[in-house]
Amino acid sequence: MKKRRFMHRAFSLLRKPTRREFITCAFSAGGAYSLQRASRLEGKEPNQASPATTAFVEPLPVAPMAVPISPPTFQTFPTRPLPPYLAIYDISMVQGFHSFHRQLPQTSIWGYNGIVPGPTIIAEAGKTVLVRFNNRLPPNDPVAIGLPITAIHRHGGFQAPEDDGYPSDFFRSGTTLDYLFPNPPEDSTLWYHDHALDITAENVYRGLAGFYLVFDDRDSLAGELDPHPDALRLPGRVVDGQRRYDIPLVFQDRRFDRNGVLVYDSFDHNGFIGDKFVVNGKIQPFFDVEPRKYRFRCLNGSNARQYEFVLRDGNADKPFDWVIGTDDRLLEHPIANVESFRIASSERIQVVIDFSKYAGKEVFLVNRLAQTEGRKPDGIVSPGTPVLKFRVSSIGVTDPSRVPATLRPIPPGERPEVVLAQGVMVNRKFEFDRRGGAWTINGELFDENRISATPLQDDHEIWELTAGGGWEHPVHIHLTNFFVISRDGKQPPPLERGWKDVVVVGGQRGSVKILIKFSGFTGKYAIHCHTVEHEDARMMANIEIRPKRKLL
Repeated sequence: MKKRRFMHRAFSLLRKPTRREFITCAFSAGGAYSLQRASRLEGKEPNQASPATTAFVEPLPVAPMAVPISPPTFQTFPTRPLPPYLAIYDISMVQGFHSFHRQLPQTSIWGYNGIVPGPTIIAEAGKTVLVRFNNRLPPNDPVAIGLPITAIHRHGGFQAPEDDGYPSDFFRSGTTLDYLFPNPPEDSTLWYHDHALDITAENVYRGLAGFYLVFDDRDSLAGELDPHPDALRLPGRVVDGQRRYDIPLVFQDRRFDRNGVLVYDSFDHNGFIGDKFVVNGKIQPFFDVEPRKYRFRCLNGSNARQYEFVLRDGNADKPFDWVIGTDDRLLEHPIANVESFRIASSERIQVVIDFSKYAGKEVFLVNRLAQTEGRKPDGIVSPGTPVLKFRVSSIGVTDPSRVPATLRPIPPGERPEVVLAQGVMVNRKFEFDRRGGAWTINGELFDENRISATPLQDDHEIWELTAGGGWEHPVHIHLTNFFVISRDGKQPPPLERGWKDVVVVGGQRGSVKILIKFSGFTGKYAIHCHTVEHEDARMMANIEIRPKRKLL
């Protein structure tokens, strides 16, 4: 893989420190940080119940749209060719102070531009974005959750190896790194987050995550007001520099000590489970909506918890009007009247809810999936826990949005039935397991120097993903989206028949076979469990995408 170099000359280093060297340096130059880290974890009692909080008194925040730099205020990397059209963003990772709830004190977080979630990057399909990430995290942090070394992964994106946030390609506090993100030719719901080796769980838990949305000519930024005859006109438009009626929602769980300070157990490698449900950085917020259609881009940003969401009106569960997308893509056709949907760590589901039928009422988004450990969910419970309240206005409005019968047709050459009929030559198997108390893939811990598979660029393959021990693992594969062609030998459920970049295996979910292809770039990429504590405990492997030989 091409060696990364820090872009800002003032912060250039002769070479990047290893994590062991960094931590050793922390002991020698600032050992109080590491010693304080252990004592504070012990004092915080990370498994105790959080203080009580009143639900639905906090308004739902919506992350601001990131503002591009025009003209650029810094010189980009001189030896790297850049495309003629380039949107440039300058984002800093800094410590901030955030209120998860008015009944808790402000607590120290790490955020992109100091907010949780980070600013939403809006991008144009087919163009390229350069994001300068400045690591301004404090080297001596009293909260002692995370380490101020970071790598950034644009989850669901297709980018070169040096821009993919490879786990050991981290940079430390006081340095700056530029990432070049080519945008796909179609719309996408992506997100960006920390991906540093061994500390992703802590750094993401601390707040390092944000949305990255790509719009194209059909699913455009103008959205419901787009006059073009081919426009989908899904709910959403930009009003006063903010996206309305198209709302990104990141669901997370957190835990607080008796004093209301954020707490995390870094010694729990099974998967940390919080006892407070957080939406866009607020505990059980409310959202005022108009009686019309809204598009919600739901992201599970939790470390280990899964959710099963239903919509509740009074004592009755109501279906979601339409599911229109899974992970980074829109579906070919919307799925109407979906009773519930399950979402694991890093998965995305897009739904459209028509609130006109609930005018003047309050309806709730309810999680009915109990989970007390990282192994897997405990099961469906009733009535469940409301995590978000919608307060629907009684005042009628005009709604120009729609949900068309066809959203994003799958190209004929990518349709699973067509590809399978033509024959797929390469089959691989990956087993996600726990052996001797360690997380493994095919019986091996992660080694950044070992390559576990060498797919050829643009060739379809069939992969079987399995898991043992009763554990469930959301598996994420970089530089691809794929189709689930079977689950336990049967046709996958409707919400797993679109493009995916994460799929859950193991436990009651069983095994899957996927049809997969890697396009756009060659080089080394990662496959890993997205229960991020498992990822940090080395449940990860390398794949190296190799170019196809040209026929003479």
